[in-house]
Amino acid sequence: MDIKLKRYSHSLAAKSVAFIMVVVCFTGIIGILYNTVGVHKLYLSMAFENSYFLGQGFGQDCINILGCLRQATGQYKNEPYILSGGTIQQAEIASEEKSLFREFQFNSKSYNPNLTEEENYAIFKTVYADEISRIRADLIKKDLLNYRALLRNLEKYPGVVYSARIGDSQISNSLNPTNEYFKSFPAYMVLDATEQSIYPPELQDSNNGHRIMAMANLHELGLQDSICLAFSDDYLNLRMAHWKKNQAFVVNSLYEMAGLSLIMILAFISLLRSTGRKPDDKPEVHLNFIDKIYSDVNLALCFLLMFLWVITVSEEGLYKNNWVVCTASLLFAALGLTLLLSMVRHIKNKTFLKHTAIYTVFHKLFIFVREVYQNGSLAVKIVLIVIGYPVLAALTFFMFPVTLGLAAWIALKRAKEFNAIKEGVKKVKEGDTGHIIDIPGDGELARLASDINSITDGLGKAVETGIKSERLKSELISNVSHDIRTPLTSIITYIDLLKNEKDPAKVEEYIGVIDQKAQRLKLLTDDLFEAAKATSGSIPVCFETIEIVSLLKQGLGEMDDKIRERRLEFKLNPGQDKLYVKADGKLLWRAIENLFSNILKYALEGSRVYIDVIDFGQSVQVLIKNISAYELNISAGELMERFTRGDESRSSQGSGLGLSIARSLLEIQQGSLDIEIDGDLFKAIIQIGKAE
Repeated sequence: MDIKLKRYSHSLAAKSVAFIMVVVCFTGIIGILYNTVGVHKLYLSMAFENSYFLGQGFGQDCINILGCLRQATGQYKNEPYILSGGTIQQAEIASEEKSLFREFQFNSKSYNPNLTEEENYAIFKTVYADEISRIRADLIKKDLLNYRALLRNLEKYPGVVYSARIGDSQISNSLNPTNEYFKSFPAYMVLDATEQSIYPPELQDSNNGHRIMAMANLHELGLQDSICLAFSDDYLNLRMAHWKKNQAFVVNSLYEMAGLSLIMILAFISLLRSTGRKPDDKPEVHLNFIDKIYSDVNLALCFLLMFLWVITVSEEGLYKNNWVVCTASLLFAALGLTLLLSMVRHIKNKTFLKHTAIYTVFHKLFIFVREVYQNGSLAVKIVLIVIGYPVLAALTFFMFPVTLGLAAWIALKRAKEFNAIKEGVKKVKEGDTGHIIDIPGDGELARLASDINSITDGLGKAVETGIKSERLKSELISNVSHDIRTPLTSIITYIDLLKNEKDPAKVEEYIGVIDQKAQRLKLLTDDLFEAAKATSGSIPVCFETIEIVSLLKQGLGEMDDKIRERRLEFKLNPGQDKLYVKADGKLLWRAIENLFSNILKYALEGSRVYIDVIDFGQSVQVLIKNISAYELNISAGELMERFTRGDESRSSQGSGLGLSIARSLLEIQQGSLDIEIDGDLFKAIIQIGKAE
């Protein structure tokens, strides 16, 4: 069930559906959010408000009204504006006059530096009388316009009664500005130096209450100052109904966004699990053409897409166009998700860091320097060191002692390695061919030491091979002399007897013995010639496809008479009906025939011979096992040598070349022959390449 589900989730159709669901759900969430906040100007926190009086809407209305009252009474944030009667604050006029007076000092010819500042100021007021009058008129006009704008802002709150008196300034829309009158309303706030009363009670310690107190700036109110604000039933009923409607709208929007978010998260998790995988249930990660983008470039493109998306949907961009917001979100989400999934595939493939442009550049630079250093001449390496070290020292000038110490340590280490090589070469020269120069690493000195060690090993092996070769030559001469001299001596002896023999019966007997020994001598010379040809590799090889099981069956059939004579029982276990190998049919059969002949000569009479054919994928193994009639008290390596036979008495008719010839014939066919001995159990293992 799990495999079927995985195959479905990893299919292209499932990935496409999940991708579309993520993009569409994201676009839907952005569209709902924009419609709620951007179009209807609602706060998402409204869904969690328990009362209209504790909500942001009521608090913001109170702050706006108090701000207008503070500005209208000229005390908002300690900045003087206008009085209720429209008269100008003298501080503003004085500030403008000071600016004009500075201009008069530097630019006017009427300024006399010999006069006092008061006298020059009197001249200034005369010269700049028209300018001062114009400034005063402009300020009066400006302040009156500001005052009327504040009144228009207050008119936006019908049903709100207010009264503010600060200093000599007062503004009110009530004919009865007493505290008791304001307290008769269902919601009010009376704030003065002696009383701070806010109703309903939940406003007292709420966030809105604290904001109202801060805006009222109670610590600046004098004994005669007061700010009163009340809300009528009509105002509250209308606002509460509107608040409930908006709250229901926000709650519904949040539910929709939560549902879309859940679907988007599930689809996104499915994409994370299935991206880079195929339904074949194989562990490797499959990359596509998008994954050719470097990981760091991919990451930069993701941030760029986010920035462009924010610019597009923000107020500075096209925020007020719902169609543009949704289209931009859909497009950027599809592009961003594509790039993100590419990074996820590289993370799964463990190539995220290695596939970055920074890593690629520095890695190629490192490879280039390393190859130049490793493959270049000594002069090139010295040049690299001479140029590279000053550059490194300049870049790390703030830690120059550390750099200098590191360079000294490396130089000392290389000097010790050089001395070790020099001492090692001296010992090898003196005859210690077993000495090993131990220098770790893969530097030039380490490679030089490794090459010297290889030469030492080769020298030791050459000495060992030479000794072994001399021993083999001696044994070869001894064996060849013995095997050839025995029939040759018999031939000479019987020829001498034949010269003086008159009895026809005896003559015929001597001629038979001479013929037998001559055939024996011919067999030895033929085998010796064939062994020489096989070893030299001068035999032509014609590769073809051979069915090995049929070849073995055919060979056993041809040798059936000899097998019956020795009372041997061959057990062939082919493993499968047909196995094809790449070999020369004639040479392969000659090698197998030599092994069968070896078995017929040396196997224990009346025993069984087992032949197993095993498929190893790229090659085929033929394993032949039999019990020897002679005690095998020699090693497998010695048995493979030329003129070596299993019977030390050398009384059998073999030449001792059969195994050597078989191995040489198999080697020129790109195969092998190995021998294993376990007590009297003899194993011949043929390994030959499998045909395609």
